[in-house]
Amino acid sequence: MSKNTLELKPISSWIKAKRPLIISGPCSAETEEQTIATAKQLAATGKVDALRAGIWKPRTRPGQYEGAGDIGLQWLMQAKKETGLPVTTEVANATHVEAALKAGVDILWVGARTTVNPFSVQEVADALKGVDIPVMVKNPVNPDLELWIGALERLNRAGITKLAAIHRGFSSFEKGPFRNLPMWDMAIELKTKFPELDIICDPSHIAGNRELIAMISQKALDLDMAGLMIESHINPDAAWSDAKQQVTPANLAKIVDGLVVRSVSSDNKIFKDTLSVLREQIDQLDDDIMTKMAARMKISEKIGSYKKENNVTILQVNRWEEIIQTRVAMAKAMGIDEGFMRDLLRLMHHESIQVQTKIMNKVEARV
Repeated sequence: MSKNTLELKPISSWIKAKRPLIISGPCSAETEEQTIATAKQLAATGKVDALRAGIWKPRTRPGQYEGAGDIGLQWLMQAKKETGLPVTTEVANATHVEAALKAGVDILWVGARTTVNPFSVQEVADALKGVDIPVMVKNPVNPDLELWIGALERLNRAGITKLAAIHRGFSSFEKGPFRNLPMWDMAIELKTKFPELDIICDPSHIAGNRELIAMISQKALDLDMAGLMIESHINPDAAWSDAKQQVTPANLAKIVDGLVVRSVSSDNKIFKDTLSVLREQIDQLDDDIMTKMAARMKISEKIGSYKKENNVTILQVNRWEEIIQTRVAMAKAMGIDEGFMRDLLRLMHHESIQVQTKIMNKVEARV
């Protein structure tokens, strides 16, 4: 298999659904009644293409609800029988895979805690050899693109061609409005490397609370993600796991109805011509920016040489603080996002230090 190549079949080949694909269901299958009742209400909305439910739940700490186990597969299959919806659940090891396949589960997914461990992913892949069942792979808990790609590759090499990725956000020590940081650039980078790979967003795990789900779902569709996996429960507040991030089937339908689905392109000639002109302008500005950036680094080289001659340290904290204050203020006045400008300045400052460090540590050739 060549680099950045996966042998894939699109989602449309294994789920007969229009974009966006909507996967929904409870975080956990708690009881037979709860699982089937949720499935029926979801099916009645006409918005759902596949039913999800956790059977084995990898919890952070012992004592939390860890899933119904194998009996939950019976509930899931009964829900399928009564609604006609294909079903999907998470697998973390060979035993899970064997039980799910035996029960007749339609689609499997590999969770974030499993993706982070290549040994576990390989165990799942080995258990799936010879069975080309659809498999979705969540991003690892930590923001490591190579681990995400590696999990997809291991499954693909085991013969799984019906693959999709699930973007569920990344854990962070610093807590903000999201349970898991979206870090959309990671999903974009994965799509850039594998354009044929469908990515499904999991707004529930990114949000951590139901109020943010609609906003995150729209953002995902605007980034051309193929579908959404949203947790739904007949009584979310009473859910045994992840209660705050689940919605009722009725609210799930409202979220889906409120989404704006945009096309990747347009046949409108005026649109294409205008976009082409604007992109040419962007290309020219990018050329100008790179030219200016190269000139800036040349000056950094001269500064490095001058500091070396005068035995002065590379880092000048007062100067760096001055740059941050003046540039950020100017950016803000020009309508440029403050956070973006700070990130850009940090990158330029880092590169400038690298350039000066090479000059400082350069050993002069002896004559």
